[in-house]
Amino acid sequence: MPKPLRSLSGLLDFDCAARWGSFKLAAQELHKTPAAISLQVKQLEEALGFELFVRHPRHIALTEKGQELAATVRRMLADLNTKVAALQTGDEEKILRISTTHSLAIKWLVPRLASFTKLYPELDIRIDSSDNLVNMDDGSTDIALRTYDIVPGDPDLLFHDRLVAVYSPSLVPPGATEITLADLHRYPLLHEFTTDTWIALLRQNNALKGKYNFSRAYTNFAVMVQSAVAGQGIALVSHAIASEDLRSGVLKMVCCESAPYRRGYRMIVSHGKQGMAKITHFCDWLREEVADMQKGLR
Repeated sequence: MPKPLRSLSGLLDFDCAARWGSFKLAAQELHKTPAAISLQVKQLEEALGFELFVRHPRHIALTEKGQELAATVRRMLADLNTKVAALQTGDEEKILRISTTHSLAIKWLVPRLASFTKLYPELDIRIDSSDNLVNMDDGSTDIALRTYDIVPGDPDLLFHDRLVAVYSPSLVPPGATEITLADLHRYPLLHEFTTDTWIALLRQNNALKGKYNFSRAYTNFAVMVQSAVAGQGIALVSHAIASEDLRSGVLKMVCCESAPYRRGYRMIVSHGKQGMAKITHFCDWLREEVADMQKGLR
């Protein structure tokens, strides 16, 4: 059975040594001797039951397990320092921690965030872009925005997303003004994971007959949108992720009926923080931005 850690002694020394790749440089930062740092790390390794560093004559290097632990410790210490700083200064109301997916952060939230910070310049915005679920109970996250299979009546639903076929205006042939469903067979059709979504859209529009080029697959809507912007084909993507490029004219939308799509985004607020002003301000602003975005679908 794995042995639980009985002491956190040595984690600070380990984190510092991992960042510097040196016991000597870590000792300078922590105002200790290199021997003291080395001993703390050695004792931590003995407690863990595996090596964290490979010791070379002139340097040290993290082992594979050491790299994994270093990343975890770094995140843990960053969260701890943020919390301590907030408690020391009483500025918990001035730090807003948002967790969301890579695609939504890059292509939707960050491009719009300037309007929120203009309204509330006193807020320190911290964005964690990750497709992994986060712990809403440990104080590290105030609001999480996550995509999910919609459940009817879910009070946390922020918006119901749709899939839209988008393309770069550079793909429009001379003499034409747009790309239509009848033109799709001429271009690579970009898709996420599976062609099922394209098949559903073609079926919805009675356009299944034809030879289509499903040669390019992606695992991330943001990357697929950028591929469409670069003119690499016609992409069937989340309207939310493509909305900024559609609004600016960098992308255009194929006019057709949408296929049924049961995905959307939830807005989850950390327990006990629902009444805080920073949460209320952000949630109100977020709903206004969503309403504005959805005008592009009408």
